[in-house]
Amino acid sequence: MRVVYQIINFLILGGILFLIGRKAVTKMIKSRKERISAEQEEAEAGTRRAERARCLLAQQEAENAEKLEELKAEEEKRIRRIAEESSRRADRRAAELRASTDDAVAGEKLRSVSHIMRDTSAKLIPAVSALLSSEPYAGRFREREPELLDAILPRITLTPGDRSYIMQYGFLYVTVQSAFRLNAGLVSKAEKSASALVAEAGGKISFRYEVEEKLIGGLRIKVGDTVYDATLKNALYGLGVRLREYGTDGGLDPLLLERSVRGILSERRDAVDVYQRGRVVSVSDGICWLDGLADIMYGELVEFENGEQGMILDIEEKLIGCVIFGDYRKIRQYSYVRRLSRMVGVPVGDELLGAVVGPLGEPLDGRDSLHCTESRPIEFPAPAIIDRQAVDTPLYTGIKAVDALVPIGRGQRELIIGDRQTGKSSIAVDAILNQKGKNVVCVYVVIGQKDTAVASLVELLRTSGAMEYTVVVVATASDSAPMQYIAPGAGTAIGEYFMYGGRDVLIVYDDLSKHAVAYREMSLLLHRPAGREAYPGDIFYLHSRLLERSAHLSAAKGGGSMTALPIVETQAGDNSAYIPTNIISITDGQIFLESELFNRGQRPAINAGLSVSRVGGSAQCAAMRQVSGRLRMELAQYRELESFAQFGADLDDRTGASLERGARTLRALCQPQHSPLPVEKQVLLLFALGEGFADGIPADRMREFENAMYVYFDTFRPGLMEEIATGRKMSAELMKELKDALAVFAEGYSCQTAAN
Repeated sequence: MRVVYQIINFLILGGILFLIGRKAVTKMIKSRKERISAEQEEAEAGTRRAERARCLLAQQEAENAEKLEELKAEEEKRIRRIAEESSRRADRRAAELRASTDDAVAGEKLRSVSHIMRDTSAKLIPAVSALLSSEPYAGRFREREPELLDAILPRITLTPGDRSYIMQYGFLYVTVQSAFRLNAGLVSKAEKSASALVAEAGGKISFRYEVEEKLIGGLRIKVGDTVYDATLKNALYGLGVRLREYGTDGGLDPLLLERSVRGILSERRDAVDVYQRGRVVSVSDGICWLDGLADIMYGELVEFENGEQGMILDIEEKLIGCVIFGDYRKIRQYSYVRRLSRMVGVPVGDELLGAVVGPLGEPLDGRDSLHCTESRPIEFPAPAIIDRQAVDTPLYTGIKAVDALVPIGRGQRELIIGDRQTGKSSIAVDAILNQKGKNVVCVYVVIGQKDTAVASLVELLRTSGAMEYTVVVVATASDSAPMQYIAPGAGTAIGEYFMYGGRDVLIVYDDLSKHAVAYREMSLLLHRPAGREAYPGDIFYLHSRLLERSAHLSAAKGGGSMTALPIVETQAGDNSAYIPTNIISITDGQIFLESELFNRGQRPAINAGLSVSRVGGSAQCAAMRQVSGRLRMELAQYRELESFAQFGADLDDRTGASLERGARTLRALCQPQHSPLPVEKQVLLLFALGEGFADGIPADRMREFENAMYVYFDTFRPGLMEEIATGRKMSAELMKELKDALAVFAEGYSCQTAAN
């Protein structure tokens, strides 16, 4: 009940404040109207006094016509001047008071509209447009038309596309539009100026003048494909863009909206927005063809009339191919499209840490806006060779089989490849979980996955405390092909922000197979020729320019790094397919996951023979290199012996011991999902295996042996674990101490096992 009373008191207080504010505004308006009336009465009194003075002068002229002839003329001039000045001053003051009153009323209306529609900024723009298209605002814009024309004409220039059109056809279209009908002098002035400019390029103009009430106020001149816009409609468009960037966290600020509207009315007297405009020729299946926009470039961003955005992906002689990021069904044929004169980019900044965003940077985790102050293009040149340094710093994943067999260094590109449902994503997620507390920023790019899988991933990262240093970029299977296409570039741009800031980044692309399918779909719709497996010929260049952006920068460039873990899905273990072979040739190694090993319970199911890291020992600490050097060869020998033993031949004791040792090693490399292991414990386990302290332990009890060993060393020999954790090469003294400690542990463990 106490909460209910508090709510009732709050509502009563709000109503009282509203009534007080309304009364104050009404009183202010009333006082201002009274001042207007007083000024008008003063002006009328002045006029009456002037009339009386003229009558007096007429009588004096009649009585003394000859003497007062000159005085009469001077007095009449002086009185007319005084009366006109007084009248102008009164009119000016009255206009100022009316404008101030109208602004106050408009502010009150905007506050009420903002209060009603706090979270619908898109609906505010029509409300503001309807308000400003009425008097007295419409009249103000009608008065500005001559000065707006003078502001536009000096800015008109011919673009390379305009000159090319003149050379080809000999003329250029010029259109002047206004909300109110212009006088003939202004129209003629605009036509002569445009005609003279085009004549210098050797052409003529096809001139047209239109009255377009939707412009609300101001002028718009279109020369070729370029629009010089000084209309209120365009100003409101800019206001909408600013409101979208501002967001609606907690509702729109009424004062911000009121200041924006007043700025449109007062500050934009000669503001001219210059942009290019084209028209939609056809639209279908997320692709549209555009006419116009002669100067647009590949990869530029465009905006349609309904607010949807797209990217230029094909430029032909007469048409331009554009992919649509939003719902293409909302775009109508012959509607206008606006060139935004910037490449497709994504907001970047520290504000993204812990966020789940779409490929264009829009928040997907319930936030209204991230308020990032910077942005980066999704396409950016890779660092030059001279700006890189060697990959020599480990980036541990916490997975024993990976850190020992296929080590990953900071700045490396290591491919994770295998059939579906073999644990590819789990390796990438474990690598992210293992970066906690290591000052590594992680970016996880989801491409074409199910919404439920994305939700599970985000929940896992959040419960594990990994979202604090992770950004998740999502383009699910329900998103369009263009959104899936730009998702890896968006994630890479976010990673580059941190890399060029001197930080280390781990980026995961899950997965590039679906990215290639999305690009193939768009390319076929754009009528590009299909190549091998129906993929376009530039699919290799697409992935190479994406993955080459991951690097270890030199100290002169800040020393940051970006490590890439692209994921590729194979069909029935066929790693010789087109996309897998392409990406294998681009990356610095691959982690091959085998379905057979996965089904046998080997997790992670890494095939040691097919997996490789071209960086190798350079991405390992000295202690890990000491204990893992023979591991790959031993596992390869075990696989050969295992294949031979399947024939059922009699095996000698030495071969049987080798098989048991290999099975024990494989079981030791098994690891529970999402349980990364510190590198010092990995070194300890591999050292114990290599020195034979695990001999005699059945393979199915290796997990129990391993856990008991960690408990023993953490409890009784923590100093040895700390020395291993330094990563330095293990000295002879340290190795002797480890052997003594392992001998004590192995003896105690054997006794305990026998007793049980």
